[in-house]
Amino acid sequence: MKILVTGSSGHLGEALMRTLRHAGHAAIGIDILASAFTNEVGSIVDRDFVRRCMPSVDAVLHTATLHKPHVATHARQDFVDVNITGTLNLLEEAVAVGTGAFIFTSTTSTFGDALRPPADAPAAWVTEDVVPLPKNIYGVTKLAAENLCELFRRKFGLPCLVLRTSRFFPEEDDGKAIREAYADANAKANEFLYRRVDVADVVDVHLLAIEKAAAIGFRRYIISATTPFTRDDLSALRGNAPAVVKRLFPTYADEYARRGWQMFPDIERVYVNELARAELGWQPRVDFACVLERLRAGEDFRSPLAQAIGSKGYHEEIFAEGPYPVE
Repeated sequence: MKILVTGSSGHLGEALMRTLRHAGHAAIGIDILASAFTNEVGSIVDRDFVRRCMPSVDAVLHTATLHKPHVATHARQDFVDVNITGTLNLLEEAVAVGTGAFIFTSTTSTFGDALRPPADAPAAWVTEDVVPLPKNIYGVTKLAAENLCELFRRKFGLPCLVLRTSRFFPEEDDGKAIREAYADANAKANEFLYRRVDVADVVDVHLLAIEKAAAIGFRRYIISATTPFTRDDLSALRGNAPAVVKRLFPTYADEYARRGWQMFPDIERVYVNELARAELGWQPRVDFACVLERLRAGEDFRSPLAQAIGSKGYHEEIFAEGPYPVE
């Protein structure tokens, strides 16, 4: 199978290219940056470049994007050009050559302000039924690109699946308060309870999506580690999250204390991956229980793939306040 991977010099793109090459697929990586995992250097905004890369492609894994960290450093037009026009170029050229599957890497950031319940409300139980309320140009353009995918399924029969991924980046948190209060590994371990996923599991679900796309046609999926929480936990998670976690994982506090770590006092949202597990057959391996097991064994809780890729950053320059400026 010939698979086109956009954004192949990026974190997920490299993860996909490493995995596909190891499995013996004819993977073609494209990116604006040269790397060991990029075959063709160019922009998806350039329609001619996209056309040259598309012949005989059986499936597209579209990960290339301007991200949230670029909101304060790039113009809104840049987001429209890359995230919307670039996606349109890929969709049209995929239809032109009869590509069998188009997998679009989206983001839980499309939910935006829908993720922030009032202070006296239970935590949000976030499924695919939650109506997105994007809060910045990143979320707006990713949602628009999702809608383009849906349109191309309806109009041209192109099988398109949208994977709304939660956090899997290895960079430090953009929130100064989080960086100051928690060790980086501590914060990321906490997030596996409700809003983080390992990149190896993200790769797995992309490959499953290729297999399932023709039968499903179009669907959006939340891609996050399997949460241990249920709807019954949502009220207690607001302001008393450590008690909920201790009830579910009675020994976690001892491991955290040994490391000088803390649980977040308040969890305001919970991403639910049930649909992806049911319809795609996805079985994410890294969840909070796995994290605890690896911590007790003195191991890095990241997958070997995540460790091999490491941190890439989002900008060439270094900022005084955090890994990237916040709008």
